[in-house]
Amino acid sequence: MHAHLSPAGPHGRDRQSARVGKAAAEEVRAPAAGLRTAARPARRLAGPLALALPALLVACTADEPVTPPPATSTPVPVGMDAARDALAALAAAAQDRHLVAGYTLRSPDAPDRTIMVTSANDGTWRVDVPGGALGGTADVSLAATADGLFQCALPSAARPEPASCVRLGDRDDAVPRRLDPRVQHPFTDWLDVLTDRRAPLAVSPAQPLPGASGACYSVETTSASINAPLDVGIYCYDPDGTPTAVRTAFGTLTLAGPPGPAPATVQLAGPVVDGEPLGTAAPEPADSPSAGTL
Repeated sequence: MHAHLSPAGPHGRDRQSARVGKAAAEEVRAPAAGLRTAARPARRLAGPLALALPALLVACTADEPVTPPPATSTPVPVGMDAARDALAALAAAAQDRHLVAGYTLRSPDAPDRTIMVTSANDGTWRVDVPGGALGGTADVSLAATADGLFQCALPSAARPEPASCVRLGDRDDAVPRRLDPRVQHPFTDWLDVLTDRRAPLAVSPAQPLPGASGACYSVETTSASINAPLDVGIYCYDPDGTPTAVRTAFGTLTLAGPPGPAPATVQLAGPVVDGEPLGTAAPEPADSPSAGTL
């Protein structure tokens, strides 16, 4: 039995194997070449994309809202703020402190006088002021009752007539400036100012006034208005709200003794009459030209 041999012989088989291997290699190189060709555009895009990303990030960052720094203001000194609170608390206690008390009034150009203050349980009040009218020659009493605000002329050496009262207005009205001796304010409407935290005041602790007990505070106004809400000065109070001393432009008031119990309501010093109230200014001499004589 004879073996069947390819016509090409052994050398023919080698050439055939070589052709098959070459074809297979070409098939492998073709996909690889395609892959390399497809990868080139990606490498060309990588450069511009790398440059664009930082700019894009910067633009996004620029669009984010910037948080502004917290607003700053001039701080209030802690000591002054605490003093303002302490004085407001004492003034509030003084509003609820009902009493009868005498205060010594010392003024630069006048003899010492005793001011009598009555704060009744129903909220009415009365302040008797020796020398409070006609340039210090007439005594008056100011009072606020349920019927209104009154000035009463008291008997004195310059005016020996019985006491009589003139109505000035409603209970909460202000005393007209020409009639105002001012010494009643620390016990009445100025207490409202001292308790009002919106009032333009600067408050600081002060050394106690001579003869005064309790705590004292220096009060200044921070407004340039000519109509200040109260007189600047020093205000002193006991812890229970009793005013013990006040020093302002009109002089110095100092508590003269222990306060007495308050009445249920105040009584006017005399009957209400139709007439003119007494002004604080001294009367003009009868023979002056303005008085009607030459």
